[in-house]
Amino acid sequence: MLRPRITPSRLLHQHQPLAGKEVGVLCWNAQKLTQDARFHQSLTELTEGYPTSLLLLQEARLAPRGEAWLEGWSWAVSPNMQTRTQLFGVLTAGRCAFNDIMPLLSQSRELRFATHKSLMLTRHPLPGDGTLLVVNMHAINFVHAGLFISEMELLRTELLRHSGPLIVAGDFNVWSRQRRLYLRQFCRALGLRQAVMENSHHVKSYLRQPLDFIFYRDLQLLSATAINMPGVSDHNPIHANFLL
Repeated sequence: MLRPRITPSRLLHQHQPLAGKEVGVLCWNAQKLTQDARFHQSLTELTEGYPTSLLLLQEARLAPRGEAWLEGWSWAVSPNMQTRTQLFGVLTAGRCAFNDIMPLLSQSRELRFATHKSLMLTRHPLPGDGTLLVVNMHAINFVHAGLFISEMELLRTELLRHSGPLIVAGDFNVWSRQRRLYLRQFCRALGLRQAVMENSHHVKSYLRQPLDFIFYRDLQLLSATAINMPGVSDHNPIHANFLL
């Protein structure tokens, strides 16, 4: 595995703000199965059953030029690993304009695999006026809590520069007490609220602690649910619908 050299994107909707009065966010750690037929079928079922304006995937795997299942989506990838033919990382997709794309790599490496973690910040125009900032998060794991907090502090500093609607979602790897306590402080500092999931027992957990979250600010939460999708990833997808 090589440190990524490219951050590919394909932007098809650059004159389209987020359509309508609602925005649906589908968030899923895909466990590198995005080239698998089971994933493709499951994603089709999910987007047909749950309105999806923005798709946030962690542990996505794809060819540098994209995949057939991304046709019709605008998308951008923040990779943390690259081979000659494959990229791995977080992927943000939507049928709307991307005003800004900021792929980031963790400064630290995970001790077990000696790889960085990636995250993605994207900005999307809202109908009328304003910008929604979206963070697609896969927090660093297999390091002590101090390094986890240092990485999150770098993100917090960046997000404090943004005023207005904000969504921070993904796999936060908050399986220890120190990590959980810091995440609460992180959310308080940014004015973020948690989208509490219906069927929360379907959210991926470790040591009885949930790992996947959707947090939001300056939006009205209409619904949030964890969706049982067995036989695909070791994580289940989570979905939230917001009123703009």
